[in-house]
Amino acid sequence: MPKALLLENIHPDAAKSLRDHGFEVETMKGALSEDELIDALDGVDVVGVRSKTNVTRRVLEARPTLSAVGCFCIGTNQVDLDFAGEQGIAVFNAPYSNTRSVVELVLCDIICLMRRIPAHTHHLKHGVWDKTATGSHEVRGKTLGIIGYGNIGSQLSVLAEAMGMRVVFYDLEEKLALGNAHRCATLNELLEQSDAVTIHVDGRKSNTGFFGEDQFAHMKQDAIFINASRGFVADLGALKQHLDSGHLSGAAVDVFPVEPKKTGDPFETALADEDNMILTPHIGGSTLEAQEAIGHFVSQRLEDYWEKGSTSLSVNLPQINLGANRGVARIAHLHANLPGVLAHVNRVLGEENINIAAQSLGTEGELGYVVTDVSQRPSKEALEALRSIEGTIRMRVIS
Repeated sequence: MPKALLLENIHPDAAKSLRDHGFEVETMKGALSEDELIDALDGVDVVGVRSKTNVTRRVLEARPTLSAVGCFCIGTNQVDLDFAGEQGIAVFNAPYSNTRSVVELVLCDIICLMRRIPAHTHHLKHGVWDKTATGSHEVRGKTLGIIGYGNIGSQLSVLAEAMGMRVVFYDLEEKLALGNAHRCATLNELLEQSDAVTIHVDGRKSNTGFFGEDQFAHMKQDAIFINASRGFVADLGALKQHLDSGHLSGAAVDVFPVEPKKTGDPFETALADEDNMILTPHIGGSTLEAQEAIGHFVSQRLEDYWEKGSTSLSVNLPQINLGANRGVARIAHLHANLPGVLAHVNRVLGEENINIAAQSLGTEGELGYVVTDVSQRPSKEALEALRSIEGTIRMRVIS
């Protein structure tokens, strides 16, 4: 029986789905350190993580029999994708399932900061009745600057515009502007005209420190700042300086450079004493609806990979979408993208007079993946010959 390990409070529907597909499933509430993860992965075939458990090269080297990693979240920067691919370990994520949840939180932050709700709440909690409209604004007619116009940024664009906001965006890649959104040629062009700036970039290493002192300095007087993307993207020290100086009127931060590994752990931030500030513990995608959708989506990707060899929506292997086996056995062969591998596979099968019922080949960068449905199960000698083909990374037979 294959074994799955699910960490970080992944929605219970994921465990149920995997059990229904024949997996023995172990669940754990918190994240694990590198050494703890290596120990926990003994005998595990697939592992599910969220954002706090790092599946590093050292972990993957220590557990080479691991078949797949499911990231039950949007990002995959917590996994060494290149090395996982080199080891034939498929990685899947949920790029769309919690998009709406993040967008709704950002819209909520914008409205609350524009109306100075955190400041008013703070004053009332300390016995001060401060009934004033000073510094409070409607969002209608204000300009929202979106940095990163991907799945989240583009949906935020549509909903913000429906609320009467003018939307501008900046993205390094060419993106279709939705509605009346305007693409800015430079980041500074966006910063200098936006009443609210929100970041939605991915977790690539090059985005570390992307938004720092120079970017904050280019923002409009009394603008607000929101980061619900990655904790290492924005310089929180620079943010605090611009809040304390009165340059910025408020901010919302959902992600931090260093975060506790589990619920209940202590946490400190220098932003805690800011007046018009919203601090949330990385809950952008943490709604029941989103977590249930993610649980279903990623567990299905893991099941399809284990049962069918399907790599559809994998982030690090050539993508092949496979249906039911059309033969007696299915041979999944992952290899270096070298000339002649497919011919070698077919030659080995032909030497045993094995008929091919169906065959699919996909390549991506340095990797190739061929899946062959055959009319009879190959002999041990044939399987060994397939494993011995030059460039073979991983080969398995799926009945």
